[in-house]
Amino acid sequence: MMTGNTVGVVNYINTSQIMIPWRRLGGPEGWNVLESTPTTLNRLLREGAIEVGLISSFAYGQSWQDYLLFPGLGISAAGPVKSVLFIHREPLHELERIVTTSHSATSVNLLRIIVEDFLNLSIPFYTGGFEEFEAGGGTGYLAIGDEALRLSSLEGVDKEDLAAIWMEHTGLPFVFAVWAVRREAWERERVSIEKLYAHIVKCLDAGSAALGDIARAVAPRIPMRPDQCLAYLQGIRLTLGKEELEGLNRYFMLLEDLGLLKGAPVLQFAEIPR
Repeated sequence: MMTGNTVGVVNYINTSQIMIPWRRLGGPEGWNVLESTPTTLNRLLREGAIEVGLISSFAYGQSWQDYLLFPGLGISAAGPVKSVLFIHREPLHELERIVTTSHSATSVNLLRIIVEDFLNLSIPFYTGGFEEFEAGGGTGYLAIGDEALRLSSLEGVDKEDLAAIWMEHTGLPFVFAVWAVRREAWERERVSIEKLYAHIVKCLDAGSAALGDIARAVAPRIPMRPDQCLAYLQGIRLTLGKEELEGLNRYFMLLEDLGLLKGAPVLQFAEIPR
């Protein structure tokens, strides 16, 4: 049984340049790590089962009044990301339905923006697995994370990189995930959470300096060649700056326009010295 506070981290290789140094260095005193899918972490943070989580951007938009953001940290991409793929055989305007992974609210709603706003199409969305795409019948499939990397070599299909489409239409990076802390946890455990934040930054710095070694270590999980894995990790941004925050606010605005969010979320940050 775990004691102390818990931080939730996505269990895909896009967090490996934080998590591999974390395992080597150990975590800050009083903190446990739980690695899981984005939707599981979204739920656990919302329920208060964990104090801090790397959660979907959409999940922050749903519950932003309850959270504060870690400044400068997240997961984003400026252009093709390779791990958020929409796969289809028929032309988009001929699709009868879209099946989406159950593991990411952010990417599903990004696809809704692309289909309904950017392309002005009306296609039913369903939650399911890749086997439903394989069955055919005018179905498109959205895959994320390690599954998308595995499917990137699939032949005989069209593959749309959602981050690239977003960049093409908005000129801004897309933010897939943010580090959020529950407000009551921040008020109760501020010093401990500041130490956690500093540790995450330390691990990220160490991972960034050893990215080639990390790529070689995690490439077999997909599997992919180490050079392919390195190129993928180099395309992922684990820091958030001005442009990324502009992209996040644009995402929220478009979600509100489509009725997928009620009200405009406000980006509010934990005041942590850097």
